[in-house]
Amino acid sequence: MSPLAATAAASSSVQKAEPKTSAYAWVVLFALYMATLSATLNLFKVPPIMGILIEKFHLTDGQAGFLMSVFSVMGFVLAIPAGYILKRFGIKMTGLIAVGSLVIGSSLGALAATSLSQLFFGRFIEGIGMGLIMVTSPFAISVWFPFHNRALPMGLWASSVGIGNVVTLLVAPSMAVSHEWQSVWWATAGFSALAFVLFAAMFRMPKQVEMSAEPAPAPATQEKPPSLLMGMANRSLWMIAISFGCYNLVVMAMCSWLPRFLLKFSGYVSYFDKGVLLHAGFVTALIMAASIFSGPGGGRLADWLGRKKIMILIPYILMTLTFFFPFTATGMMIPIWMLVFGIVGGPLAPVLLAAVPEVSESPSLIGIGMSVAAVGQNIGMFIGPALFGSILDKLGN
Repeated sequence: MSPLAATAAASSSVQKAEPKTSAYAWVVLFALYMATLSATLNLFKVPPIMGILIEKFHLTDGQAGFLMSVFSVMGFVLAIPAGYILKRFGIKMTGLIAVGSLVIGSSLGALAATSLSQLFFGRFIEGIGMGLIMVTSPFAISVWFPFHNRALPMGLWASSVGIGNVVTLLVAPSMAVSHEWQSVWWATAGFSALAFVLFAAMFRMPKQVEMSAEPAPAPATQEKPPSLLMGMANRSLWMIAISFGCYNLVVMAMCSWLPRFLLKFSGYVSYFDKGVLLHAGFVTALIMAASIFSGPGGGRLADWLGRKKIMILIPYILMTLTFFFPFTATGMMIPIWMLVFGIVGGPLAPVLLAAVPEVSESPSLIGIGMSVAAVGQNIGMFIGPALFGSILDKLGN
């Protein structure tokens, strides 16, 4: 056989050996999507009706910001233990605990009436669900989808964050005005209950023939049993966590306070009588609406390029340039800025999460890697809204 023919045969052999994605993996992805969507709906239900809640409970801007931030407390508290919870109870039971917490927390909040402490406690319980599902889902995706085809499903799954934000921004204000603010909490509790049933019915672990073979770890890694310290000693994982935290700090602050800013200073309203482009929720929703498409697109591009690092650096550079405009843009530049911000920042979350299995030293350390990423993710979510609210209090705006 000639060298050329041998090379072609070897290439063909490699292509044939490349693991395929099981058809049922997409069913599992749907179950994970619904579970995560229930978490993001609960997370983002506060900003669209923040003005109503401030008036109802006589909140300062700092307290209103903390009402968003308290949701993320259990996120970073549970981030590392989530790996042990996954190991102890398995992916399915952990997912059910997560979605069950969302049902309970949202129901407690709906029953709060005038009790601010109960409203905060309900948000705290909801945060347990978010903290667990944001570790469970990426790990489940890494189990079901082969290494070479993981960024796309990760991007599709990550779009649930955008959908949750868009839906609440468009629907929650009308619900709160027509049926009191508690109707929003009951709606998210009901959706979470539906997600619980779907997850229980659809999710299962892959059979042996459905599992993809990951690249074998280096011999030195094989000799060491996987441990928490091994996983947390990985510098690349902490760089991913810091990157994720910075991204979430900015995005959560923006999404929490932009609707109120537009209503107070830019002549926007919380209803559609003046058209969609003067609806504060609709215009703010353009950020996450754009990321719904740019997230999977960036994930697909990262798969195609085979280089996730470049698909992290470029969006960060472009997103940094957009920071000159959020509070100075006027007229049509406001919705245009929202779209641009969502497009350039959208790929970051899915590509960062898809990079975790790549930098983990062995498949057994992927769960710990996801937990490290979740630490940064939730710390950013916690700091952003509360910090911005406190700044507003100090400035008296």
